[in-house]
Amino acid sequence: MRAVRHKLIWAVLLASVLTATTQLWRVYAIHRENLWLSQLQQGHEISIEKVMAAAPEIRLARAVYLHNKQRFSEALDTLSLIVEQGDREFQAKSRYNLGNIYLSQALAELEAERINQAMPLLMLAKQAFRQALRLDSGFWDAKYNLELAMRLLPEFDRISQSQPDDDAVKPSQLWTTVPGFPRGLP
Repeated sequence: MRAVRHKLIWAVLLASVLTATTQLWRVYAIHRENLWLSQLQQGHEISIEKVMAAAPEIRLARAVYLHNKQRFSEALDTLSLIVEQGDREFQAKSRYNLGNIYLSQALAELEAERINQAMPLLMLAKQAFRQALRLDSGFWDAKYNLELAMRLLPEFDRISQSQPDDDAVKPSQLWTTVPGFPRGLP
């Protein structure tokens, strides 16, 4: 009986030490990731090798950092690793940021007057914003940026060519193609 109790005490002690070690490792990992987040916010770059095993939120923060530095291809590479990870809210945020990168690239192409290169980027941006809105329909920033992309590249193909060009086409069907912001009532 005494031998069994002795072994039980050692087993409980060993389990406690293993649990404490695991918890300390988790605390260290959280501290390290928080440090990386603060470095990214302060404008210091974190290498991709460091964040490969980190939480998806760290990689998203790195992608936002790269986007702000206008290093679009690296930001796209970083985001492509995490687009399908996390819960619906995180996936919506990652798709929103993906759309922002495409939109920024398209705006750079438009400023350089390369319209043919900007059109596919705008289509990719609209697709990413729509995906973000499918995941989170109340995502106001995605709605706003989708509207901006729609103003830059209206979708005339959504209007059926088989319909006659008379009063059958209602103005509400053409809303996204009307230039300018809606004014509302005076």
